[in-house]
Amino acid sequence: MDKRSFLKQAAVGAAGSAAILGAPAVIGQTPAVRWRLTSGFPKSLDTLYGISEVFAKLVGAMTGGKFQISTHASGELVPTPGVIDAVQNGTVEMGHSASYYYFGKDDTFALDCSIPFMLNARQMNGWLYEGNGGKLLREFFAGHNIYNIPGGNTGAQMGGWFRKEIKSVADFKGLKFRIGGFAGKVIGMMGGVAQNIPGGDIYPALEKGTIDAAEWVGPYDDEKLGLNKVAPYYAYPGWWEGGPALTFYVNIKAWEALPADYKAIVESACAHAGVDLVAKYDARNPAALKRLVATGGAKLFPFTKDVMDSALKNSLELYADLSAKNPGWKKIYEDLAKFRADENLWFQFTESTFDRFMQAQKW
Repeated sequence: MDKRSFLKQAAVGAAGSAAILGAPAVIGQTPAVRWRLTSGFPKSLDTLYGISEVFAKLVGAMTGGKFQISTHASGELVPTPGVIDAVQNGTVEMGHSASYYYFGKDDTFALDCSIPFMLNARQMNGWLYEGNGGKLLREFFAGHNIYNIPGGNTGAQMGGWFRKEIKSVADFKGLKFRIGGFAGKVIGMMGGVAQNIPGGDIYPALEKGTIDAAEWVGPYDDEKLGLNKVAPYYAYPGWWEGGPALTFYVNIKAWEALPADYKAIVESACAHAGVDLVAKYDARNPAALKRLVATGGAKLFPFTKDVMDSALKNSLELYADLSAKNPGWKKIYEDLAKFRADENLWFQFTESTFDRFMQAQKW
């Protein structure tokens, strides 16, 4: 994303908002806009669905009520798999979801969200806002009639719920594992059988034995699903989701019809909602994890080094294969890989060293 362009838009928006607040005559001249936003998440996930409500309320407040956006949970207007199509075709003006859900259309969609061993949340923001990620993804989404705006991050996720502890790569053989989107490719390469099941259907599938294991997000959201009751072994880390970014999608025709100040307000509200989402997960996950372990019967275990090494090896092989077949993927992935290398070098000296020291303390 072009930082200078964003700041210029924000300045225009600030001036427009000041005019709206300071002069009733100007308020009367601003257009009344009504949009619908379809979320890829159910209302039960007050974090992931809730970010859309945070965004919409802020847009309404910043425009004096002139720009109203109604929010709709997954399935109310379209199911999660239909979010991209609904925005692209103009069925709705806007959507919010995780882009890796749509990798079946083009694997490149996953790069807008997360792929195994990608970036953490901080690094992902760096790539999207200051690196080339925003610009490259903006070009990609334009080809799908969509104007994309970063829309939050969950931070590093957990590695899922299992009926028994995973002690080696061999334990993945034949394992029916509910895992979202693109990461299922790597699980398949490791011998597992990936199952892409919506969040609301995970518990009954585990309970009936249709699947053997499942991952969702992390303690706060996982606790709501009650997965610990049927598969108590809780793995970490979710190496396929080190910092998955979510995205607001806007139909290009609807975007271009907005006045400049409304565009800036939308961009600003998306950024605020994104910060709000990360803050919620960082604040709520610790207490939820304590509850899951203390009273929920969760048994924590880390993925072993051979599992991590195998997952990385298979991931890199997959990326090389995709780069050879898909020029769009290659263009964005190569930039991402270079950014990842530089970020990890930097974090090695600062964030990681500090974090390891702090986490070793007995507070």
